[in-house]
Amino acid sequence: MAKLVVGAGYLGARVAALWRQAGHTVHILTRSAEKADGFARDGYLPHVADVTRPETLRGLPAIATLLWCVAPDRAAGGTAEGVYVSGLRNLLAAMPAPPRRFLQISSTSVYGQTDGSWVYEESPTLPSADNGKICLAAETVLRSVYPLASDTSGPQADILRLAGIYGPHRLIARLDALRAEKPLEVNPDAWLNLIHVDDAVRTVLAVEAAGRRGRTWLVADDSPVRRRDFYGAVATRAGTPPPKFAVETLSEAERASIGKRCANTLLRQSLGVDLQYPTIEAGIPHALGH
Repeated sequence: MAKLVVGAGYLGARVAALWRQAGHTVHILTRSAEKADGFARDGYLPHVADVTRPETLRGLPAIATLLWCVAPDRAAGGTAEGVYVSGLRNLLAAMPAPPRRFLQISSTSVYGQTDGSWVYEESPTLPSADNGKICLAAETVLRSVYPLASDTSGPQADILRLAGIYGPHRLIARLDALRAEKPLEVNPDAWLNLIHVDDAVRTVLAVEAAGRRGRTWLVADDSPVRRRDFYGAVATRAGTPPPKFAVETLSEAERASIGKRCANTLLRQSLGVDLQYPTIEAGIPHALGH
């Protein structure tokens, strides 16, 4: 089966590798000719194109499954809206036919709850931050092509709303701040929702294999954690000084908001995903290489 990964970064590259190991033909869309050469050497079929420039999207292949997990190119001056929303619209228009499976990586930022309440797939999506609004707009673009429907014989799209991804090489900035004893400008009492990258990959593959038509999935580990506890756990494992928090630099709204807690009930019970790192206690050692 032919697959296409748009955004072969921290998550997408791992999914692409497992698809290729399983014997699938894997196409990768990249903006970089240099990266395209590397992908070709590794056995992929690269396409040099930019989703924000429709003229570069000519000649895309017909594929069975598309994984959309893009990120803005800040070095190129691209905007999040230009990539996530307009870019997705451009790509969908350029495909020779809608892929039979479309897997969109979205974010739990589409939920705007700030009172520490639990959220589920069906919880209201009223984001106040720009990133949440943009992700929700991108979901709307996808649903304009893949509407919710009961007919499971046609093209299907699943939206995966991921919590914050962590894993190897993803804690470097946090470690540098802890080692330097730099006060962290976050609310230590706010909730943090996380998913280890290996479990995110595991979920993408499970959704592809068994996801229901038009389903939205909330992808998080079993246990939301207070920011103070997360940074404290990282500091303990890494042997750095304990975290300090610059609460005085936060706005009144930032001090009042404690975020939300994301429930993975559907992921666990309906999809049957067995998380390898269900809590930060299990995942942080691996992320730190311990």
